[in-house]
Amino acid sequence: MLPVIKGLIALRVMINYTVDPEVAQRLLPPPFRPKLVKGRAIAGVCLIRMKEMRMKGMPKLLGLSSKNIAYRIAVEWEEDGVMREGVYVPRRDNSSFINNITNGRIFPGRNQDAFFHFEEVGDRYLVDIISTDNTSLSIDAKIIDGLPEGSVFDSVEQASLFFRSGSIGYSRTGDKMAGLEFRPDNWEPKFIAPKTLRSSFFEDTDLFPEGSIKFDNALVLHDIEHEWHDTGDIRPCPVG
Repeated sequence: MLPVIKGLIALRVMINYTVDPEVAQRLLPPPFRPKLVKGRAIAGVCLIRMKEMRMKGMPKLLGLSSKNIAYRIAVEWEEDGVMREGVYVPRRDNSSFINNITNGRIFPGRNQDAFFHFEEVGDRYLVDIISTDNTSLSIDAKIIDGLPEGSVFDSVEQASLFFRSGSIGYSRTGDKMAGLEFRPDNWEPKFIAPKTLRSSFFEDTDLFPEGSIKFDNALVLHDIEHEWHDTGDIRPCPVG
């Protein structure tokens, strides 16, 4: 078991898409299935700028900083007869060599080195990311009141609860899936609308055939005190 990791997320940006359920299912290992909203799967990417990362009990002065991006699909599954929910994370990119050289011991799963650029100008957010395998993401967005028109969510409250509920993430590590739970002390999202948005991952038609995926919403959060808890592994996980 990993020790509890504590820190501060200075900025968190979440970009979310709706996906045809059968397309999302092809990307999921057992026992996961897509968690649906109005018949649509929800996938997306979470970008975080972290500070003061340290083992719980250590002083902030010894904490580390990191920029991370996690690609996610909202999922549900049964465990001991109980319905669970969370996210499956097929890949992570980060700016911290520490997580890469420890083979994902801090944040489990496939990790790539990446270059990150975050910029906040008033109510505008500009992000550019490119990883060592040329997977890229860029967004230029500004804060809006409410949800974008056409969202599958009926209210800000419903959307906020949905994304907060996806607090447990599982990533493939060999023949198992390692779990990590995000426990925020505060959760006050604001929604943003992109003027421009490009993601080579979600625009890959081998993964998401044309017409199978659509942008739905994006949100931003600031200054989240939080902890990361190891939730244990799910076995077996077919290697593929």
